Amino acid sequence: MPFLSQILLHRIADGGYTSQIPSLREGLQLNLKSNVTFFVGENGSGKSTLLEGIAERCGFSLKGGNRNHNLNVGHRFEGYESPLTQLIQLSWTPRRINDGFFMRAENFFNFASYIDELALEDNRILDAYGGRSLHEQSHGESFLSLFNNQFESGIYILDEPEAALSPARILAFISVINQLEQSGRAQFIIATHSPMLICYPGASIYQFDEYGISEIGYEDTEHFTLTKSFLDNPQLYLRHLTNN
Repeated sequence: MPFLSQILLHRIADGGYTSQIPSLREGLQLNLKSNVTFFVGENGSGKSTLLEGIAERCGFSLKGGNRNHNLNVGHRFEGYESPLTQLIQLSWTPRRINDGFFMRAENFFNFASYIDELALEDNRILDAYGGRSLHEQSHGESFLSLFNNQFESGIYILDEPEAALSPARILAFISVINQLEQSGRAQFIIATHSPMLICYPGASIYQFDEYGISEIGYEDTEHFTLTKSFLDNPQLYLRHLTNN
């Protein structure tokens, strides 16, 4: 049973940019059935926007990190960075979870710099990230160091975590997910473009598009069908794309 069981988004009534996102503007109700949920869709389809609203509603800073890194915790509808946050209601089963982490790949550099600043006052903080600065590790190494050392129990909300990972490291990340979710200690909500990640067994996949949000099977996703078609016959695609 996932900790976070339902995501309710009220209809977006104002004229802000979120009201222009077809998958979100009419509101939604997602009943989460799995400890691992993936959001998929084209760039601009709304998956990251919704993910940010959920993360901030959980008390995580959109700059990344856990609740300890969020200076806005305790403010009701004040200081929110996402315009979606106050329209979202979350239902928890059996209890609200405060532990966890939000990570957006594009903000990881700034998060690593923030940890280095804290380490200047107390170097022991690096023990939670593999014992050395995240900046002293390759991008992929630092991501896995975060996953292996920070992820223990709670809800983990991740935006395109595959961005810095090689195919081999994506498989290592899948192993991390499996160890935690099988123990019943963790839940993952992940926005991704990776056809490798979304094949995780038992995961729920939600497609974001101009028709709204709908649950979809792995082999019905464009991530699977397009990738498989390309790998089956790359020359066909290359001839079309390069006119050769």
